[in-house]
Amino acid sequence: MAFAEVRYLLDTNICILLFGVDHPRLQERVRLCDEGDLAISAITCAELAFGSANGKIPHPFVLDAFLRQVPVLDFDLAAAKGAYPFLPFKRASFDRLIAAHAIAKSLTLVTNNERDFADISELRIENWTL
Repeated sequence: MAFAEVRYLLDTNICILLFGVDHPRLQERVRLCDEGDLAISAITCAELAFGSANGKIPHPFVLDAFLRQVPVLDFDLAAAKGAYPFLPFKRASFDRLIAAHAIAKSLTLVTNNERDFADISELRIENWTL
């Protein structure tokens, strides 16, 4: 599958909000996207799968349905070597890997956790919960 049309990378916290809480602004913004606009990082997929396997949202069936609709982008060499090493360091932060992935793919990161990404000037961020 080609991912040239993908425009937005959904952060883990945005996915969790989509699964668990009635958030009309976020849901409406997602509905306004064209098919193929959205993707998640393999890092986000791992975080969601971990929560799902440990009794948190999303339920495994819900996660599987979501993954049939939203493609998962492999965390590749461009993200690992071309972007990640140049980000301001924060220990034990999956957010840094997700940010590197968005930068490497020239995608806008959709998050409601802007504070954790504020020190990454080259990262484009949108908060669809506001």
